[in-house]
Amino acid sequence: MTWQNPWFVATVINAVLVAIAFVSPKKLLTPMGYLHAWVLGVILWGCLGWQAYFVTLVYFAAGSAVTKVGFAQKAAAGIAEDRGGVRGPGNVWGSALTAALCALLVWLTGLTSATLAGLSSTQVVQLLIIGFVASLSTKLSDTSATEIGKAYGQRTFLITTLQPVPRGTEGAVSLEGTLAGVVGSLLLAVAAWAVGFIPAIGIVICAIAAFVATTVESLIGATIEDKLPGLTHDVVNIINTLIGAVVAIALAAVPVLSA
Repeated sequence: MTWQNPWFVATVINAVLVAIAFVSPKKLLTPMGYLHAWVLGVILWGCLGWQAYFVTLVYFAAGSAVTKVGFAQKAAAGIAEDRGGVRGPGNVWGSALTAALCALLVWLTGLTSATLAGLSSTQVVQLLIIGFVASLSTKLSDTSATEIGKAYGQRTFLITTLQPVPRGTEGAVSLEGTLAGVVGSLLLAVAAWAVGFIPAIGIVICAIAAFVATTVESLIGATIEDKLPGLTHDVVNIINTLIGAVVAIALAAVPVLSA
């Protein structure tokens, strides 16, 4: 039946939700941002089902909410997100390209029963799902740390030198922002666990991976971001989420490979 086809369901549900969001007076995305979000949503639901879609919605909702925290204060200081926090296509893929790649790899793995590096297709899928969740945990951690640090960071330091710097400086960290980042990563991972998408140990794995990845992202921001051609903030976000996914997959693979 048509409604049993996940790609048909993905297309219809995303079209309806994007249409509702598009006409809503409160905008979270630009018009092109909504189009790209529709493409992303179809990929995620079609490849991984409603659980992946739910987890992604949690990320976008929480990320949008934390961006609005102290927005007037951040805007006055000139460190608020562009367009009043409304996201565009670059933000969509900067946040979720890694997640989309994990989803597509799960779908491709499902087309074969072949083993990979001694792992069954089922084990590969489980590892990719951990990578999927970790990538979004990493991005929510980064967003939470950045936005809360900008709004409430009392003492902000450059991660490479530990010298005090103004809020909003690339590569800057604060205690308040760091704690918010940990909470953000846990929120996303717990949401994934709550719908049965990952096991309980996956929460810990995603939190560790997110912390490692966001630390590396801060180092990149403090040293080479915007100094190398093409290394834009969106590209750094892709690198950040990719590191989170890879670290999580590596951590989750250790007990699997040793079993």
